[in-house]
Amino acid sequence: MSPNGQPGEWNAGFERHPPATPDGHPTAAIFIGHFTMPRGTAYARHWHPVHQLAWSAKGLLRVTTRQGSWLLPPTLALWIPAGVPHTTESAGDTVMRSPYVAPESCPRIDWQDPTVVAVGPLLRALIDHLVRADLTPEARARAEAVLLDVLYPVPVTSVSAPEPRDPRAREVARTLTANPADPRPLEAWGTQVGASARTLARLFVTETGLAFGQWREQARMRAAMPLLAEGLPLEAIAPRVGYASASSFVAAFHRVIGVTPRQYFPLHR
Repeated sequence: MSPNGQPGEWNAGFERHPPATPDGHPTAAIFIGHFTMPRGTAYARHWHPVHQLAWSAKGLLRVTTRQGSWLLPPTLALWIPAGVPHTTESAGDTVMRSPYVAPESCPRIDWQDPTVVAVGPLLRALIDHLVRADLTPEARARAEAVLLDVLYPVPVTSVSAPEPRDPRAREVARTLTANPADPRPLEAWGTQVGASARTLARLFVTETGLAFGQWREQARMRAAMPLLAEGLPLEAIAPRVGYASASSFVAAFHRVIGVTPRQYFPLHR
């Protein structure tokens, strides 16, 4: 199964551990897909017949499903249940090392929706271990069982700022995406795009599912994620995404995402 969800060869540079049998079936309950994704690499909407743990050993990975969008540093991965359509893209030079899991091998994992899991030293070591070609079937089975046992969800919320269809609301959304620090209220936006504040408020709710203030906060968090990943100080990030201070940015991040920036990016200074 290729990255676009269709039968065929994997993209150039993809390595599969262990290799598949000649008919394309995996030789183990878990195989590890390993490939590099230079900045801007993207795979269009696709799905897999097996579960995927989308994880980057280096760089940032953005995964989007119907339920939302996640920007994943190496300390987080996204469990994508079999059959769930998703897009994947690199938000920087990324090395993706992704376990693919046969559904019948993990009956106790019953997550029906994409679920964020923590990637600590043990899980990372197990993924590296399962890449080895010299593992006996027994050793591989033991490592696979431990890997499945150490998966646990973390309370991280997806970031979703969908674009409205109406051209007036869409102009507002695109301008804020380009400059999330723009503080103008709906009344000022209405003057620019030729709509009343009430009309714009209604359009954001009906076309994005979010009130304007909620949408703008989601857009600001989405803009902040790559800056956090680069290790920029909170004091530098806050004004770039529309907050007066680092403390107000941290409070907003915790409110929207569910954890603090330091918890999301543990290596952040």
